[in-house]
Amino acid sequence: MSNRTEKLGKNDLAALVAADIAPGSFVNLGIGQPTLVSNYLRPEQHVTLHTENGMLGMGPEASGEEVDPDLINAGKIPVTELPGAAYFHHADSFAIMRGGHLDVCVLGAFQVSASGDLANWHTGAPDAIPAVGGAMDLATGAKDVYVMMSLFTKDGLSKLVKECSYPLTGVGCVTRVYTNEAVFLLKEDGVRVRDTFGTTFEELAAKMDIPLIRAADDSQH
Repeated sequence: MSNRTEKLGKNDLAALVAADIAPGSFVNLGIGQPTLVSNYLRPEQHVTLHTENGMLGMGPEASGEEVDPDLINAGKIPVTELPGAAYFHHADSFAIMRGGHLDVCVLGAFQVSASGDLANWHTGAPDAIPAVGGAMDLATGAKDVYVMMSLFTKDGLSKLVKECSYPLTGVGCVTRVYTNEAVFLLKEDGVRVRDTFGTTFEELAAKMDIPLIRAADDSQH
């Protein structure tokens, strides 16, 4: 298990997720924090990014003269295209998602349970606008589901919980949780802490209501 002395910012966390994606993977990046991952993928990884609105071969976010208002990701953020990029119908895009053709999807979340349940579309608040979008298709169809989120709410409550209290997007689908304070691997034998940032394993264990297992050095990835 590795330890860093400071909590990770969003860009540092995105770089960490990007580095963990296996070469040659087909990957979908969800709306919000996950979109930052595209900026840190290295060409030698040969990762192909899929976006829900119908594109394969998406590149990093666009800026300046690169911005094309017709070239956006599912979160309406201007993006670039890589050589060989392809465009297709929305229905075909969902067929890719539902058909098990994605190796990894990276999603945001309101809560994740210790058993890998995902809640990321509605908090139940009366003034909230529920919007599940394609998250349920991604959560069910991707081979691995990585979550990026802050570990604690503003009230200090852990978002990694024993059981989700919010409506579920998917059941038993999340395999890893990347947060500003730690990386968690959700395994059959429990929740393993792979890395910590600005905190210790003991401090995390004291603040969370689920049992934690210290990951061995040979099972970090």
